[in-house]
Amino acid sequence: MAVSQLQAASQRGEFLITAEVMPPKGGDTEHMLAMAAGLRGRVHGINVTDGSRAVLRMSSLAACALLQRQGLEPVYQLACRDRNQIALQADLMGAHALGIRNVLALTGDPVKAGDFPQARPVFELESVRLLQTIQLLNQGLDRNQQLLTDGSLALFPGAAVDPQSGSWSGLQQRFARKLAAGAQFFQSQMIVDFDRLEKFMTQIAQGCGRPVLAGIFLLKSAKNARFLNRTVPGIRIPESWITRLEQADDPLQEGITLAAEQVQWARQLCQGVHLMAIRREDLIPVILDRAGVLPLRPAASEFQVQSLGDQASGR
Repeated sequence: MAVSQLQAASQRGEFLITAEVMPPKGGDTEHMLAMAAGLRGRVHGINVTDGSRAVLRMSSLAACALLQRQGLEPVYQLACRDRNQIALQADLMGAHALGIRNVLALTGDPVKAGDFPQARPVFELESVRLLQTIQLLNQGLDRNQQLLTDGSLALFPGAAVDPQSGSWSGLQQRFARKLAAGAQFFQSQMIVDFDRLEKFMTQIAQGCGRPVLAGIFLLKSAKNARFLNRTVPGIRIPESWITRLEQADDPLQEGITLAAEQVQWARQLCQGVHLMAIRREDLIPVILDRAGVLPLRPAASEFQVQSLGDQASGR
């Protein structure tokens, strides 16, 4: 069974690049698909958010299936907030059947943070137990340790990590638990402190044998940066960055330059970057060009073509 291009590139030790798109808030997928199409040949996987910040949007699984249909490789974000363990396992089986292999296991943001604060959260599992569940499904077992009568799964699970966490011991313990639960790659929250990232990589992640992708966020203006400082817990964008955006003749272009610099810093510290440019995903190739990151090698795309051929032939 062919592996995803993200998994193949990870195994080859390549510098990994993923990017994030949001599903639409409605039935029109034109903008999402257009933004994702512009990432072809530049990223190893396209993350599709699953109710990020508890805001209602189209199903991540459905959006991933649409990307897959376009020959793009999705990373299926799956959060525990809205589903019990039956639904989580059912969706993972469905993702596998659709040819989706990459899964980012998340606990999920609190319901009260979003646009339906009156909704009832589930949280029957959290990210570590979801990773354990994926590990079982890949072994042909369900969470009750019962045999899957119609075959095992072949998912490539990843996890989130926050190197800027206020609790260093808590970060160490949670990272170790996710490793033990089967996480094969890690994507970080938005990095604003690269000294802290370096400390994390040398003191916690070193020798783990799993790629860590640093989260890089495109700041579009000083106003945008200050908004994130006010509203996103744990984020403190440096004043020096905000001043650069404020004094720039073209703040968006300065934001692109700043993001490109961060990609270059990350290349010295870890095995990849996860790029976030909300509703301006078309600028991600510009960031990569400015950072000196070349388009993917043709070999990376061959795994995707092989995987699609396997699906078409029923192998």
